[in-house]
Amino acid sequence: MENIDSKTIALIGGGPAALLIMKNMMDQNFKPDTIYIFEKNDRLGVGMPYGKGGSGIEHVANISANELPKFSCSFEDYLAQHPTSLFPDFSSGGKFNAYQVIPRLLLGNYMEYQFELYIKMAKENGIKIIARKNCCVQDIIPVNRGQKFKIMTDLQKDFIVDRVVLCTGHYWPKKHEEAVVGWFDSPYPPTKFTSHTNFPIAIRGTSLTAVDAVKTLSRLNGQYEVLKDGQLKYSLNVDSENFRIHMFSTGGFLPALRFHSEDQAYSNDWMMSLQEIYDYKKKHNGFVDLDHVFEINFKLPLKKKDADFYFQVKDLGIEEFVDKMMSIREELDSFQLFKAEYNEAEKSIKRHQSISWKETLSAFSYAMNYPAKHFSAEDMLRLRKTLLPLISIIIASLPQSSYKEIIALYDAGIIDLIQVDKESYVEPHPESGGVYHYLSPQREKHQKHYHVFVDAIGQKPLELSDLPFESLRSDELISEAYLSFKSNTTAEKLSETDENPVVKGQNDNYYLKVNGLKINDYFQSLNKYGQTVNNLFIMAVPFIGGLNPDYSGLDFCDTAASRIVKKL
Repeated sequence: MENIDSKTIALIGGGPAALLIMKNMMDQNFKPDTIYIFEKNDRLGVGMPYGKGGSGIEHVANISANELPKFSCSFEDYLAQHPTSLFPDFSSGGKFNAYQVIPRLLLGNYMEYQFELYIKMAKENGIKIIARKNCCVQDIIPVNRGQKFKIMTDLQKDFIVDRVVLCTGHYWPKKHEEAVVGWFDSPYPPTKFTSHTNFPIAIRGTSLTAVDAVKTLSRLNGQYEVLKDGQLKYSLNVDSENFRIHMFSTGGFLPALRFHSEDQAYSNDWMMSLQEIYDYKKKHNGFVDLDHVFEINFKLPLKKKDADFYFQVKDLGIEEFVDKMMSIREELDSFQLFKAEYNEAEKSIKRHQSISWKETLSAFSYAMNYPAKHFSAEDMLRLRKTLLPLISIIIASLPQSSYKEIIALYDAGIIDLIQVDKESYVEPHPESGGVYHYLSPQREKHQKHYHVFVDAIGQKPLELSDLPFESLRSDELISEAYLSFKSNTTAEKLSETDENPVVKGQNDNYYLKVNGLKINDYFQSLNKYGQTVNNLFIMAVPFIGGLNPDYSGLDFCDTAASRIVKKL
């Protein structure tokens, strides 16, 4: 075991979350004695999304250079110093476009470079950096009643540290994959799809994760041709003439299209400060009200951006606003709406004019994470039922290049979107793939076998039992996340059904169990008694989604890292 001095910090995971911790340490001139970085893969900064574990050359990020956090080296400067032939649109000979979405592998290269820069900066500031790649952390053991932690690794070497930040990133557990031929619990890594499929395949979901699967599978079975007008034509390979893609969705919607976004669309000025949150709770029975957050983080910014649209919705409550926005989508066929939104987005990009309500709603989704852990259980249920379905469509905005591929598949008669009921399910088939059971919107019962099934609904929330560090669980330094109800009467009614996990506490109050782990405003873990564990921070996105409803993206990670470093 290696004994090290005090003020030592361990970053468990070396992907984008750890990169943004390093960035904020340097930005805030924070100087611990030693930083340990443990990364199970062979690269720092890329994580799952931006390396071979989550991307092929065909995959693009849902972010452009103007939307990246302010790193020490700009993306434009990086390209000038590291010209690329693999991505011609970003070659040094081309004109740099800050609004163009970035290929994920290229973005991963950039983030890896940034990580190395921050390591160099830290060393120049006298900080000792020990980075262990290809190193899996097997357990994190509290020492001296949790005053320190022992990090156990598969390198047969343990380390004692003062503080731990969990940055373990995306995780795709395997349920039936490998045990059932043709069943895939996620589309990652894309390299696991190696051969053509001369039959229809089923993809569960229509999010960006599902689009990743479409991109990979379509290239294994055909080719895209660029037409004179810039659109694409798709042709099947000879040995894939029966290949089709059936995408299954409970909402029946494709994601919205990217549009022109103004610089710094996600402003810290739009967020409730911690002091504002605490002051509001004192005056409102210990809760922050969702309606209040919607007013100050959506309607008021919208009024500044687009007064005409604001006056159309200013008197609408959350449910009424969502009904208005969703009714427009429900009136049109999904692919026809898809084409209409593409035309709208193209105009926005060419004119450099944002689509104000969509941009403001995306910013609201980012801003609401911070008061969300102070919502009542009733408001969290409202948020899930009403706003989140709309937000999930808008913020998962699809790049234009991905739109062209999907429309090419649609025009070729290769892809279909099938709307299913919430009770639909897929079970493994004894020979291959899965059997999809669902009711159509017309209540017709369907049961269909697919030789290949891909579950692509995105990152699933993980629970306390999924955390791979047994000693943290057994020492009870982490706990499940709950929210209190305002009304015991409401809670009692909800507890009579199995739809919502409502529990009764010893004080006869009721609580809503939400996904993941309990954390405070600085992402510190709370133990089973609700006490802050000062030296344990949880920044692993699958474990904090219950209290952070929109917890993805580099912007969220940057803000979270800033708060963690302030508390460190």
